[in-house]
Amino acid sequence: MISKISSAFKKCKKENRPALLTYTVAGDNSKKKSLEILKSISFYADILEVGFPHNAPTADGHQIQNSSFRALKGGIKIKDVFQIVKNYKKSKDAKPCILMGYYQMVYKYGERKFVKKCKQVGVNGLIIVDLPWPDNKEFSQLCKRNSITFVQLLSPTTSRERMKKIIASSHDMIYYISMLSTTGGKLKVSPKKILQNYYKIKKINKTKNIVIGFGITNKNIASFKKADGLVVGSALCKEIENSIKNRQNPVIKLNRMVKNLSMKIR
Repeated sequence: MISKISSAFKKCKKENRPALLTYTVAGDNSKKKSLEILKSISFYADILEVGFPHNAPTADGHQIQNSSFRALKGGIKIKDVFQIVKNYKKSKDAKPCILMGYYQMVYKYGERKFVKKCKQVGVNGLIIVDLPWPDNKEFSQLCKRNSITFVQLLSPTTSRERMKKIIASSHDMIYYISMLSTTGGKLKVSPKKILQNYYKIKKINKTKNIVIGFGITNKNIASFKKADGLVVGSALCKEIENSIKNRQNPVIKLNRMVKNLSMKIR
């Protein structure tokens, strides 16, 4: 049976465009607003990444760190994150949902219990940033048995041999980190160079859906139209922060922003 994530990519390929993946932190800037944001951006995004707020993130830049801080300050707990996803999935037009976080939370919750809970609430995929291959083999299989896509990560420094092994063991989506940086950093490499690296990865296995993340913004997203999918996260978190500062509604602001992003890649 084809996964909802695979179906989303298939639909986008038929429309001759990349999938648009958005990332927001669960509970930013409140549990209620977080759910409203997910429902609102669903009209224009193809896959929604939802971040677990964390007080010691290793790959996140200051925009996402600030998002996590606001969510944690609001008292969000792991059970609330699951509840937000569950409530979002009740929406008529709910899109595939990928939870993104760190292994410490999964370990503390219990691997089997965590994956089972993900399946119960309707999570379609998982990205565990600090659980690399081959340490993730067992967890990846656990996800697969529960029909959850475990998303592997590749970076510009991943050797070709290691890349082949990671791609071979991956599910139906792979996340390519465009540059050596934390999230939200300005592109240090030209889009042309990023795409050259990307095409080399695609040649290894053309059947896998590979998305590009880190440094994708409203200004440069159109340059990456040939990719299978593009992830925008820090720019959305920054927009939430600006909305709060200017006493504007982040739900409306993000809806407009994601609409604009989607139009640039059509």
